[in-house]
Amino acid sequence: MTNTNSYSAQNITVLKGLEAVRKRPGMYIGTTGIDGLHHLVFEVVDNSVDEAMQGFCDDILVVLEGNDVVRVEDNGRGIPVDIHPTERVSALELVMTRLHAGGKFDKKAYKVSGGLHGVGVSVVNALSEWCEAFIHVNGTIHTQRYKTGIPEGPASETAAANLPYGDFPGRRGTVVRWKADASIFETITYNFDALSNRLRELAFLNKGLKITIRDERLSIPKVHEFKFDGGVKSFVEYLNENKTVLNKEPVFVEGVRDDGAGGSIEVECAIQYNDGFNEIMFSFVNDINTREGGTHLVGFKSALTRTLNDFLKKSKISKKLDESLSGDDVREGLTAVLSIKVPNPQFEGQTKGKLGNSEVKGIVESLVSEQLERYFDLHPDVIANILEKSVLAARARIAARQARDATRRKNAMDSAGLPGKLADCSEKDPALCELFIVEGDSAGGSAKGGRDRRYQAILSLWGKMLNVEKQRIEKVITNDKLQPVIASIGAGCGNDFDVSKIRYHKIIIMADADVDGSHIRTLLLTFFYRYMTALIERGHVYIAMPPLYRISYEKKSFYAYDDAEKDRILAESGKDPEKVAVQRYKGLGEMNPDQLCDTTMNPAQRSMIQVHLDDTVEAERIFTTLMGEVVAPRREFIEENALLVSNLDV
Repeated sequence: MTNTNSYSAQNITVLKGLEAVRKRPGMYIGTTGIDGLHHLVFEVVDNSVDEAMQGFCDDILVVLEGNDVVRVEDNGRGIPVDIHPTERVSALELVMTRLHAGGKFDKKAYKVSGGLHGVGVSVVNALSEWCEAFIHVNGTIHTQRYKTGIPEGPASETAAANLPYGDFPGRRGTVVRWKADASIFETITYNFDALSNRLRELAFLNKGLKITIRDERLSIPKVHEFKFDGGVKSFVEYLNENKTVLNKEPVFVEGVRDDGAGGSIEVECAIQYNDGFNEIMFSFVNDINTREGGTHLVGFKSALTRTLNDFLKKSKISKKLDESLSGDDVREGLTAVLSIKVPNPQFEGQTKGKLGNSEVKGIVESLVSEQLERYFDLHPDVIANILEKSVLAARARIAARQARDATRRKNAMDSAGLPGKLADCSEKDPALCELFIVEGDSAGGSAKGGRDRRYQAILSLWGKMLNVEKQRIEKVITNDKLQPVIASIGAGCGNDFDVSKIRYHKIIIMADADVDGSHIRTLLLTFFYRYMTALIERGHVYIAMPPLYRISYEKKSFYAYDDAEKDRILAESGKDPEKVAVQRYKGLGEMNPDQLCDTTMNPAQRSMIQVHLDDTVEAERIFTTLMGEVVAPRREFIEENALLVSNLDV
């Protein structure tokens, strides 16, 4: 009889070569969804950008070909093609087929780089149905083709006339072309706009580098070309494009400091204030977006806070404030981009979301402090405007603190501490609970009647909601329309928000399918984005999709979510139109509770949109455009997108 509980050497599996990548792709690219698919493109592009950072490349081309094929070209030095002295195969084959094989470990070849682990292009190769590389070096073209990461033959030379693509500007460089493996990825169809946004970001961070993306899947190819001679200054101006700025020219800081280990750290930073109330801060290390910050960002924030407090002490404006400026005060209305180059960055994990080098904090802090002080001494009008805004922010912070304290005292007197408009659920585990935010008592009544009381809560809103884009925090937390939302979610607001304390893991905006409903959704999304950002980042926010039509005949009912679906149902019915009843729902309040349950609330049958924050730069721009003070960009946006709503029945 076999012992099924035995555990011995024969149970140990050894994955060779790139097998580990194909077996556990999430370990290398995070996800096999669309983000992971795009990660393949960025891994290859990052290698080209690393060449640019060394001064060997100034032109990168990304092409989305038909049949879900991607091609990346550059005019860098080209992957080495000579035979490796110990591995006895070409360096090209090593780079393409071996994990942790690359030039990033040798600081003679790359002083700084984004790809540090040597897994980038080999992972792309491993997760592709097929991949091919062409290297133009020393007047010849070398090529090698792979299938699921395995070479189909050794690298060989080919005539330039036989190359179907790639003109190799300067007669040098690398072309990598591949088709992602559909058996691994959920989709292999690339999003042009998502790729464009990241490539634009890379062009901002590498002054003078031209990056082009071309979509050849269209009958008329779509092309975006990015090149910014102003670097991070241009980046800040782009972010503030639709805002009213306090200092016309961004303050620019740059310098190089010894890292104490034989290398040097390069620092670039641009800051510009606007008359808004939100902080826009992006930080990068070797062109990698450090979304979780790190020591470089801590150093920058410390320098800014200390410098502004030093100038405040010498200013007459100090009489308007009884305490020092906090970090939040000096960053209200700030748009800043911090980019540093570090020879040996220490990131937290493969995602590289946070920098850990302890020496970086002091270097960034001292360099930024010195240059800001010098700049503000020469531009007293700029520092005066910034201090005036920061003092107003401090006074608003104090008022907001008092408002929070008053709200907490009020809630303490109320045993439940929850708004009267909330019909809560009985389940106490937040992971199982859903909160539907519904506009109006009529729709709220239908939602309460159609919900599952065990895990679905209903919060009815009323009246015109506040546009938080135009308000400071103290106005937000004291607003009678937003207080019920803040109290129901139960995790605070703004800097006090703690996503671990939310009472529901699904927060669902359920609004009418008309212009007013779209406005309510946009106002709520603006509030969540500005004051509960982690809700969106963690995937807790959803948009309900109620039907537009109910179609009835022969005692049967069908629901259509758009005009095309309505027409299809009518055509398939084969009935005389006079015998078919078509009801157009003007609002959720017109739906019976059972209808709302069956179509919009029942998890087994409903459709919902999960709100993601894929691109913070573009999200920032769109919220500013739609909800900000400047009218002209909003009008232009509406005119450009009018066709998308031309068929809306209102």
